[in-house]
Amino acid sequence: MGNALVGVILALWLAVLPTGSGQLGERLGQWPAWRLPAPLPRPGSGDLVYPTWLEGTWAVQEDGHRAEGPGFRVRFLRLPGGSVVGDRAFNARAMGRAQLGEDLLGVEDDPSNPNRQIARLRGPGGAPLQLESRVIGRRQEQLGAGTFLADELVLQVLHGPGNPRVSRVETLSRFALAADGAIAVEQWQASYPSPAEGLVAAPIRSEHRRFRLQPISSDPPPRGSDPAS
Repeated sequence: MGNALVGVILALWLAVLPTGSGQLGERLGQWPAWRLPAPLPRPGSGDLVYPTWLEGTWAVQEDGHRAEGPGFRVRFLRLPGGSVVGDRAFNARAMGRAQLGEDLLGVEDDPSNPNRQIARLRGPGGAPLQLESRVIGRRQEQLGAGTFLADELVLQVLHGPGNPRVSRVETLSRFALAADGAIAVEQWQASYPSPAEGLVAAPIRSEHRRFRLQPISSDPPPRGSDPAS
């Protein structure tokens, strides 16, 4: 997952779990009084690496929705070297369509940079919009064998009629592997103003969500393919 296009995603907390003693545990303890700068180093040229138990395709249901309510799929892929990463374009497309419907026209990853993504949107009156998302900060922590924390700060630039609109979005996700093979994810997200308004900033909007991931047994389609296909 690790994408903040529409509020990159996931989580249902099935039990009381430790927040952790590392920097992300401290960050979580500060919620909702977050501020920038956050304790997130630059991501470099690599992607966010997840625990191996996240590999596969998952049906996602948000906590609070009925079982027959809207859901979507996400997936995590094993690279040739053995690392497990999120299929960012697939996941962003699935999450975006769950929230925006047909107003999300498409999502493409930058093939030369796993930390950059472009989304094409239909704006008010059908005006074409383009949202560029770039990860500018990241930290991850493993808490025991079945709990994982990941925090990403994303710079978003919305191109359309008029001047570009710039914002920053921080998403901290906590993943927990349940005994039945499902995964509980709890997610905290804060949106901040443009860096042009100052590197020190308070959130202009905050959100806390929970999701549950159920494994899907199937051969995964090619990386980045359309989840609606």
